[in-house]
Amino acid sequence: MSLETETLQATPPTSTFETLEEKQEFNWRQCWYPVTFVQDLPANRPHSFSLYDEPLVLFKDQNGQFICLTDRCPHRAARLSDGQIIDGKIECLYHGWQFGSDGQCLHVPQLPADAKIPVNACVPSFKVVERQGMIWVWAGEKETAVDEIIPILPDLDKPGFVRSDFILDLPYDQAYLVENVIDPAHVAISHHGTRGGSNRKNAQPLEMEVLESSAQGIRGRWRGTNKSNEAWKYIDFVAPSLVLNTAYIEDKGWTFGLALYSIPLGKGRCRLLARGYRNFMTWGVKLRPRWLDHLNTNKILEQDLPLIAGQQSEIERLGTSLKELYLPLKTSDTLVIEYRKWLDKFGSSLPFYHGYSTLKNVENGELNSKPILLDRFSRHTLICSSCNRAYQVTNTVKQSCIGVAIALAAVAILADDSRIRIAAISVSIVAVVMSVMAETLKTHFERSYTRH
Repeated sequence: MSLETETLQATPPTSTFETLEEKQEFNWRQCWYPVTFVQDLPANRPHSFSLYDEPLVLFKDQNGQFICLTDRCPHRAARLSDGQIIDGKIECLYHGWQFGSDGQCLHVPQLPADAKIPVNACVPSFKVVERQGMIWVWAGEKETAVDEIIPILPDLDKPGFVRSDFILDLPYDQAYLVENVIDPAHVAISHHGTRGGSNRKNAQPLEMEVLESSAQGIRGRWRGTNKSNEAWKYIDFVAPSLVLNTAYIEDKGWTFGLALYSIPLGKGRCRLLARGYRNFMTWGVKLRPRWLDHLNTNKILEQDLPLIAGQQSEIERLGTSLKELYLPLKTSDTLVIEYRKWLDKFGSSLPFYHGYSTLKNVENGELNSKPILLDRFSRHTLICSSCNRAYQVTNTVKQSCIGVAIALAAVAILADDSRIRIAAISVSIVAVVMSVMAETLKTHFERSYTRH
């Protein structure tokens, strides 16, 4: 499912924000964060991730419930995610200490049978819920969690909708990702020639408006100016982790949405969980393998990736405010600047941020001007169940074809019958061709897209 929505005619969606009295404060601990899609969670082994550089581990207990603990054994600070799951408990691989669903220590092999487990031999735990096929963790105390504020997508609970999910780790701060996906002006240039009809000839001045801004997020709209009376398109930033594009064609009853969720893994690291959904032309989503859809989506996002990573590196090297550094245009950057100003107003509780006029705990002066960009295998294939499985199958096919080709070549050399020799050579050539094709496909799961 394409990441571009510029060809759809849009009417205003229902507000994504709560209708309760707004709180004009933002506390990042009092929020839900998306971790992964359920289908991408490894079976029967721990899943490690982080939230603002705080290491966490996710697993299932014996009842199939999702459990999230701090990824640190209280014994000697080894990572619990390096361990294993035994009867729904997570076991540290260093000395075998085992922990239950609330982080309590249940077994210490080195303790005498009559000795009690130390009271402080426990691990902090966090509330976890599953909603619409995504796993969410509450960053604060469990007792303060409010399930109703998870930013689910009401359309997904309606009949006739299909969805396409994509996960990707990125080598820059979450704020730069949000800035990127709340910016429609870059699409025609950065994604020229990709599936979805992006073309640099469509670059134009945009009419942009901020409809609402509060501690809960931002609502905005935009439209091109080259066509008279072009319909508005709407973008919502739902703090802290969602940018939602929604478009409607009312006379046909068609709905399209692109929900771009993210989690701040830490400084210079974030994870994107993209979810496209629609209720029209659904056959393509149903029939196309998920891994095949991801090949194109990876290409689209990798067109932006080096630009954003280089942008962050340069901004942090200079160590100045964006107000001094940026030269924004009202006809392209209105929503971007509004988001950075939102960080100025509501970001004080964050471990770090870079607003428009203010910043907090931002590195400067010593960063590499050419940051290391991880390969596609590390950023996506390893954490995507569909692409990981396709990669393994492709590698197996390649190795098998090579083996068949070698075996048949030997048969051709040793055979006395010319017909057997010809048949063996022919099939051997086919096997070689198939191994080359498999190797070519395999590289698409490993290497990033480059423009040149």
